[in-house]
Amino acid sequence: MRILTAKQIKRVEELAFERYFTEAQLMKTAGEQCAKRIIKSFGDEIIGKRVSVVCGNGKNAGDGFVIARLLREFGAVAEIVIVDKEPEIPEPVMYFEEAISADVPVVKISKADLNSAVLIVDCLFGIGFHGEVKEPFLSAIKAINASSAKVVSIDTPSGTDATTGTAVNAVRADVTIAISTLKFCHLTPPANDFCGKTYVVNIGIPEDCYSDNYTETITKAFVKSCFTRRNVNSNKGQNGHQLNICGSYQMPGAAVICAKASLKTGVGLLKCIFPKSIYPVLTSHMIQPLFAPMSENENKTLSMGGLNHIMEEIKWADSIALGCGIGNNDDTQVICNQVIKEAEVPVVLDADGINSIVLNINVLSAAKAPIVLTPHPGEMARLVGESISTVQQNRIKTAKTFAKQYNAIVVLKGANTVVTDGKDVFVNTTGNAGMAMGGTGDMLTGMIASFIAQGINPFDAAKCAVYIHGLCGDITAKEISTLGMTVEDMLELLGALMIEFE
Repeated sequence: MRILTAKQIKRVEELAFERYFTEAQLMKTAGEQCAKRIIKSFGDEIIGKRVSVVCGNGKNAGDGFVIARLLREFGAVAEIVIVDKEPEIPEPVMYFEEAISADVPVVKISKADLNSAVLIVDCLFGIGFHGEVKEPFLSAIKAINASSAKVVSIDTPSGTDATTGTAVNAVRADVTIAISTLKFCHLTPPANDFCGKTYVVNIGIPEDCYSDNYTETITKAFVKSCFTRRNVNSNKGQNGHQLNICGSYQMPGAAVICAKASLKTGVGLLKCIFPKSIYPVLTSHMIQPLFAPMSENENKTLSMGGLNHIMEEIKWADSIALGCGIGNNDDTQVICNQVIKEAEVPVVLDADGINSIVLNINVLSAAKAPIVLTPHPGEMARLVGESISTVQQNRIKTAKTFAKQYNAIVVLKGANTVVTDGKDVFVNTTGNAGMAMGGTGDMLTGMIASFIAQGINPFDAAKCAVYIHGLCGDITAKEISTLGMTVEDMLELLGALMIEFE
């Protein structure tokens, strides 16, 4: 699914007006589709109950007037709440008058009782909003947020910037109904936290009004297309050799989680390299991998003493997962840098693997094979020398610029994970806040490396893993809870989930 800036969607609409529709026709269709979505979501909850459609004086209000009329026809006690002044733009004026003719009451915000509404429809601002919210809209937004009513925002929550994702004094919606496409505010912080559940409604704009260079979401159809049915005569050697270089005495669980995720997603052979002191932990949790315990230093992390052995082992692999829980010291830095330079197969670099190259970032340019980096915002901030808040405010730009500069694939984790190769950008829409816990990143690394080993190209493997990882988290949260779910719960589900992609 496409993700557009305000400028891009305005251009799409301009082309639609030039070629197919009047502005009034599209405005009416948008209102109709939003009303249908509201009725589908709330249905019986609003019949005979007050619904306040809070409108500004721009074109977004036109959608609101259509919605108010249709909700009243459905059986809700719908009213139009005017915040500033009555509409003056011709199209909204037409639908305002139609609503009044249909006996929809109109009240000023100063006399409205939003606390008595069961549903508030936010039609204050549209995608053209930017900057600061001023009076009387600021007071209206505060009143909406103070109400106990459910809140539906049309297109974007008022007070959020559709393009940048900034949000100051914004409406906090339970549901946002995006018109035609997603906008960046639906997926980038902090605005995405104000959107609630986001639905997209189609208002019939033909495909030839869109260009093909947009950021997109990762779709289930795409993920399914990346997997092929296994040959009935296949053997373990044909299903990929994956080498995991993970774990330390303080973080043996990272190695276990990464390895289990690889096995649960179908890799044929998995070999685990780890410091010898954690051998009992790994072998007590897993029996399927090949184990390659190595020499360790005084910190009980991998030591340079095992470097030659590691360099021999990477020749066996079709993919390498590097960094989960290995620690960050002189020895692990040398190992990570050397693996990146010498590996002739894709390397998935996570956690301390990423931290190990911060002081020698140009090693990425010396890689012989594709490198997939999976930083969380803090690790991304260290890579680019910026604050975490700067990274979060510019997630797509930061990831894309870094990927392009170092010819790498970047998976910038977090809500709505960003996946980019420096040219194309994809944003993931699966996943939930319950996944914000230690270990989920290790799981993702194992999945990406597994898919690469099985023959999926690294960029597509990253997109597939991110989508399935988030979907696994969503199903786990529904079965258990966002508070109670664990990585072990997700791993238990993962193997069965893969049937959807066979």
